[in-house]
Amino acid sequence: MTAKRRTKIVATLGPASNTPEVLDELIEAGMDVVRLNFSHGDAKDHLELAETVRNRARAYGHQVGVLADLQGPKIRISRFKAGKIILEEGAQFILDAALDSDAGDDNQVGVDYKQLPQDVHRGDTLLLDDGRVILWVDHVDGQRVICKVVIGGELSNNKGINREGGGLSAEALTDKDKADIITAAEMQADYVAVSFPRSAEDIHRARKLLRDAGGQGGIVAKIERAEALDVLDEIIVASDAVMVARGDLGVEIGDAALPPVQKHIIQRARHLNRVVITATQMMESMIMNAIPTRAEVFDVANAVLDGTDAVMLSGETAMGRNPVKVIEAMDRICLKAEQQREIRVSGHRIDSRFERMDEAIAMAAMYMANHLEVKAIAALTESGSTPLWMSRISSGIPIFALTPHVATRRKVTLYRGVYPVSFTVDHNDHATLNKEAIEELQRRGVVRDGDIVIITKGDLEAPGSTNALKLVRVGDMVEPKASGKN
Repeated sequence: MTAKRRTKIVATLGPASNTPEVLDELIEAGMDVVRLNFSHGDAKDHLELAETVRNRARAYGHQVGVLADLQGPKIRISRFKAGKIILEEGAQFILDAALDSDAGDDNQVGVDYKQLPQDVHRGDTLLLDDGRVILWVDHVDGQRVICKVVIGGELSNNKGINREGGGLSAEALTDKDKADIITAAEMQADYVAVSFPRSAEDIHRARKLLRDAGGQGGIVAKIERAEALDVLDEIIVASDAVMVARGDLGVEIGDAALPPVQKHIIQRARHLNRVVITATQMMESMIMNAIPTRAEVFDVANAVLDGTDAVMLSGETAMGRNPVKVIEAMDRICLKAEQQREIRVSGHRIDSRFERMDEAIAMAAMYMANHLEVKAIAALTESGSTPLWMSRISSGIPIFALTPHVATRRKVTLYRGVYPVSFTVDHNDHATLNKEAIEELQRRGVVRDGDIVIITKGDLEAPGSTNALKLVRVGDMVEPKASGKN
């Protein structure tokens, strides 16, 4: 049996990948979740694309999750009369919140973020265009921020602004985001990503807006502000998943600080039983090239070794020359990294007291699986909580989330090592249920006679709380009796 990749692949859709033909190839290549970037396109485009993705996935018998990524606050300069300028080191340059949005020149440019003059002070360092241009704030004069160019170069329209060390006060949820949350609810997005959250309250607010609009998807906190690191655990606990958004985060904290911070975020997310996505420039060179650089191979592999649930592609699949080859390359790298023995060993919650019965069952199942020659775990689940807890334990054993609920099957597409299975329970006989679960895994070629399987489930009369664990050897199961329970 071919090894199944455990780390999930999130692919951003765009002009290079949003046709049914290319979507078919991406699904076949192993895409698990699509990211719809709400910074581009309109509501109608996003709704149609989400429906197309689900239709194509259904045609292939797969589940593909949908992640709606909100734009967040636009902390950007405005535009230049000539489209771009060249800044010289040592020159004065002004960011003017009152300047017309198209009036930028060699000396000054407008800013979309009108609060900038109130947020900065003499001595602050501003990083433009992902840190390619660096300005030092000399003083603030009304709506004008007078700066000295520390590192110059080309500067073009609408480039982003970051303050070194963070601290810009823009609200995480803009009016556009609030409208886009309604669109995300309408498409029943499986996840909604909040850009630039500063606190757990930003996540709670987004969740309430989504629920009020009828959406039931999970909330993803994109960790991309320096100040978010000060309240990291609170943000993680408030979220269903976190994203290590390495672009803006790397600009604000500095590139040298980013690797240990990435490792820390992954570790804390897993410890707190949340999903974690590693994103930004993972295989950037493949926008143009057919193979990744060695540095990119190491980057993806290290994220896998650190325990990330998913790796995300942005421009590589949205506008790259060959998005299918990118998915195939990432699939190969993840599979190879997952073969390393050290990432199948775990001390997760080994010294913890469990608060819930279903979490205790999940942890017991994984302890048993890692200390016995178990081939697979069949987790009969309503909400997906049990397989989520299981997936926090490092293991090479596939976890199959057997559920009748399509929303749950889509949700687990982001969980490391968890695979969704459509499974309907229409009776209350445990022995028959065990047999049907094993037969489902046999149909999928996952197990054969002699293999050991762990089955977890809840009381059939009161579904929704896993409280039972059964160890089964395929082929040795006792045939169910008409009136008995097992």
